[in-house]
Amino acid sequence: MSSSSLIFALVGALATLLVFGLVLRPLWRIRRASTLLLIAGLTLTSAGTYRLVGNPTALDASMVERPQSIEQALSQLERSRDSFPDHEGWVMLASAYARVDKFEQARDAWEEVLKRVPEDANFLAAAAEARAQTDAQRRFDPRAVDYLQRALKADPQHQRARLFMGIALRQQDKPAEAARMWEPLLAQVDVANAETLRAEIDGARKDAGLPPLPPPAAAPASTGSASKGLVVEVALDPAFAARVRLRGDAIVFVIARAPDGPPMPVAVEKHSVADLPLTVTLDDADGPMPTARLSALQEVEVIARISESGNPMRQEGDLESKPVRAQLPAKQPVKLTLGAE
Repeated sequence: MSSSSLIFALVGALATLLVFGLVLRPLWRIRRASTLLLIAGLTLTSAGTYRLVGNPTALDASMVERPQSIEQALSQLERSRDSFPDHEGWVMLASAYARVDKFEQARDAWEEVLKRVPEDANFLAAAAEARAQTDAQRRFDPRAVDYLQRALKADPQHQRARLFMGIALRQQDKPAEAARMWEPLLAQVDVANAETLRAEIDGARKDAGLPPLPPPAAAPASTGSASKGLVVEVALDPAFAARVRLRGDAIVFVIARAPDGPPMPVAVEKHSVADLPLTVTLDDADGPMPTARLSALQEVEVIARISESGNPMRQEGDLESKPVRAQLPAKQPVKLTLGAE
């Protein structure tokens, strides 16, 4: 087996162990500026994972032992590190180290990533975070600050880089600059998290001798036609259901993703076969990543998938509906049928 195939297998296995929580709510539910530092690992893990699973059929997974724990997966990645074909193996290794709180090793692994991909905003932000995690006071050192500046140069709207840069400025006793760094994020987060972030911004403004931000404008009443929530109806094909017996506890994923884009969902819900037929409403609260939002799209591709393994990544033998494209805001429910010919 080639080294690239082995890495692919490890990535698939580690993805199962590092499932970023397709039923997680947004990653921005934080209470203090100091704890803002803690959101990062899962975002990049999810992005890296989905980027690595482009062609599962290219590998016979039965040829590679599937790790039974994150420690086993990490051990396999460590043994393969000298034969990583590109930066993506290092991304998975760095993310795995962070998951088991091996922050110094994660820091060093991110340095290897940046040697290969030096100007990727996601990787720069993750490398900066890893450096801060190795510090007893969780401070961003000069190199970490340089990484954040480079990330913001590559992507001025990058949420994590902007978030961390604000923390670094607070650590440097520059509250006015920190407030200015955070303020654009208010337009990117949901209402609950915007309220928390606004409190942090007002605290920084107060320390800088500045007045608090003006109160937010009242949100207009939402209507069905204006909402970017997407109603999805999922059912089993009757003929298929009559001839095939499915486990009632098998998992049903309802997924919306960008058409012709990466396979990473912008919104997803998890149910069981026993719930079918079911109706769900996908919205930004169902997004696994705060940087990929359903409401930011004008068109989505929607699918339903039955996964006996419970793995959010598509596996051989999974049953998937035909994809349906929908314009947003959607005026009618999207109807998906599992098992239809």
